[in-house]
Amino acid sequence: MSRRKSRITAFQGLYSWDVGGMDEKDVLELSWLAKDDNSPGLDDEGAAFSRMLIAGTIEHCNEIDGHIKAHLTNWDFERVNKVTIAILRMSVYSLLFHQETEASIVIDEAIDIAKHYGPDDSYKFVNAILDNINKDLKK
Repeated sequence: MSRRKSRITAFQGLYSWDVGGMDEKDVLELSWLAKDDNSPGLDDEGAAFSRMLIAGTIEHCNEIDGHIKAHLTNWDFERVNKVTIAILRMSVYSLLFHQETEASIVIDEAIDIAKHYGPDDSYKFVNAILDNINKDLKK
């Protein structure tokens, strides 16, 4: 199972947690995932990776949001699109706490998810924020 499907699932779960007010426990159960004949679903390893991203992001949300806010120029955090916030939170969590995954992979995956799920040109915003956070982490 590709990590991309797991990251997409994590992003969707984080969005549901933030916007839909879904309880963390319910998000982590992944029971909300579509389970039809056309859905590739997640294998056990993919589901575990999604849960790790979701749980870690929620646990460290205040710290993650602080990093995002520090890199917003002429933007109010509350006005940033919620899809974009979910993608950024998940990716910043990976940059901060899963350094065994190359930052370029984390950023590329976030850009691809933003291109598919985010508003027009949000991928440029995601790229800029994550790139700047990554540069700061390397200092």
